[in-house]
Amino acid sequence: MKTEREVDSTLGETGAKVRALLERSLEGRDLGVGDAEFLFEAAGEDLAALERVADALSREQAGAAGTYVVNRNVNFTNVCVKACKFCAFSRTHRSEQGYFLDQDEVARRAAEAYELGATEVCIQAGLAPGVAGSIYVDLCRAVKKAVPKIHVHAFSPEEVKYGAELSGCSIRDYLLALKDAGLGSIPGTSAEILDDGVRKRLAGGRITTAEWLEVIGTAHDIGIPTTSTVMFGHIETNAELARHLDVLRRLQRETGGITEFVPLSFIASEAPLFRKSLLPNVRPGPSRDQVFRLFAVARLFFGREIRNIQASWVKEGPERAQALLSAGANDLGGTLINESISTSAGATHGQRTSPSDLRALIRGAGRKPVQRDTLYRTLREYPLVAEADETEALDRVSDGDTRFGTYAALAADERYRFKRPSVA
Repeated sequence: MKTEREVDSTLGETGAKVRALLERSLEGRDLGVGDAEFLFEAAGEDLAALERVADALSREQAGAAGTYVVNRNVNFTNVCVKACKFCAFSRTHRSEQGYFLDQDEVARRAAEAYELGATEVCIQAGLAPGVAGSIYVDLCRAVKKAVPKIHVHAFSPEEVKYGAELSGCSIRDYLLALKDAGLGSIPGTSAEILDDGVRKRLAGGRITTAEWLEVIGTAHDIGIPTTSTVMFGHIETNAELARHLDVLRRLQRETGGITEFVPLSFIASEAPLFRKSLLPNVRPGPSRDQVFRLFAVARLFFGREIRNIQASWVKEGPERAQALLSAGANDLGGTLINESISTSAGATHGQRTSPSDLRALIRGAGRKPVQRDTLYRTLREYPLVAEADETEALDRVSDGDTRFGTYAALAADERYRFKRPSVA
């Protein structure tokens, strides 16, 4: 009988090289960029073996549990000064669908989530024109004043750079101000593919690779942890994808500040990049095999450097996210409550879910559910079989509850219509 750590001997035509790379990973040795690029072509039995080894390493490196966080997304504005080709969320300041939530409303939503059991509020948005440079600092202060115990996980590197530029200060000084205001961690979004050639094609004028690394590296240096991401399935090559993983691994070895890696499948249906054919040979998101290859290769490539790999149920759907818990992932992300960015791009898997639904998915993957906080500290462990006393406040919120609304409803709500602020 094969053990979990044995490499299957019935591999495909490229099986000898695949087997050698899998065995190297099981021995704890690094994969190189070329190795990752090669494994991104794995198919059939080679891919199945890759997934099995990734699952074994996931359980060794991150534990046998499946984790999740109870959180709320607050995408406080969809108005943005930039027009990235892949983004279906942003609107111009003249758009009738442009909205803006002020500090009081953002704080109210954070407090509402906390009352329902959320431990984290995730705040990201467009780069609204005419705002003060202190906007992100002020938002942090408002949320922490309303809910001192909630963790503020907020502001992409692009937003941090925008705030610093508007304030006329350095990235470091702006991050120190955010930390002083109560910022707990930063999402490593706005990464897409960390290759400037790809970035220029996707969104000219967007934050560069060096600038992204400056924000994330500086955050780590002053004690603010971050996540890390990749957006894939559009125009990137396997070589560019492999180099992206290498950039993250090298950064983590320098700073140790990355808490998780989150692969984000490109949602194409409403994205201008795909819908308007803005670039040649744009793919409509990754295939099933491409998704599973990336998760599995990331597990082998990062090893113990980045232990936590999150499968986004919003991007992948609940069933695929569950299956990824057996292919390298160990986390299902959060309850979200108000997910707007993927929804606007055409994701059809809902804008929120309940803790009980996430626990059911984790159990279905043969893992014990663990509720974690943002920094992957255990808050509550659950048995492999559900018990009667597990129901929590957010589990009791019905699908018809109108408190949380939808992205379409928010964009149409006259109370939140964007009006360009006047800044003294």
